[in-house]
Amino acid sequence: MLNQLKKELKQIADPVRAKHESGYFKTGKGQYGEGDIFLGIKTEYKRKLAKKYQGISLKDVRYLMTSKFHDYRFIALVILTNKYKKADDNLKKEIFNFYLNHTKYINNWDLVDISAHKIVGDYLLDKNRSVLYKLSKSKDLWEKRISAIATFRFINENDFKDSLKIAEILLKDEHDLIHKAVGWMLREIGKKDQKIEERFLNKYYQIMPRTMLRYSIERFSDSKRKFYMKK
Repeated sequence: MLNQLKKELKQIADPVRAKHESGYFKTGKGQYGEGDIFLGIKTEYKRKLAKKYQGISLKDVRYLMTSKFHDYRFIALVILTNKYKKADDNLKKEIFNFYLNHTKYINNWDLVDISAHKIVGDYLLDKNRSVLYKLSKSKDLWEKRISAIATFRFINENDFKDSLKIAEILLKDEHDLIHKAVGWMLREIGKKDQKIEERFLNKYYQIMPRTMLRYSIERFSDSKRKFYMKK
């Protein structure tokens, strides 16, 4: 199955699109996606292939996950989330551990955003969440983003505590992609309970990075947005 998947990916690879994606995902020297390689395959096709080949073994998923090709890693993560969704408790634990053992390959924002809440967040829903705090204090950009995005699963259950605590930890982070992730989680909290979000903002809005603040107040009224954006 793995060889057939690789064959199909080779057939639909688009060098022109690959060049565009290399720029979009910042693969240049010194950029956050430095050195990543794209085949130029549309997301809809990658998702279709992941569904078609979701029966492949975890050994083959590991091959895809550790590939130099971004598209392979994307498909590996979609397959993992599909497997996780249908798994029993033992397999869920195995997939969760597999995920955390391969974070060095979950190394761009799209890879984090399609998977962190569906695997890490879901698994930790009824368990100790200390691993998220360890990730939030990592030196690795993507592990920090995983810690924030994973909490989206908790937010869906009206459980905001860890999202807010991790937001506090990441408040002074210097990277724009962390500002966006935290702002996104705060905005999602606001959709559920705006008063809780505003309580957090009232405490921190004057010191929050502007991007984080803008993301967090996108759904507010014009007057409230203006209030929070003035310092």
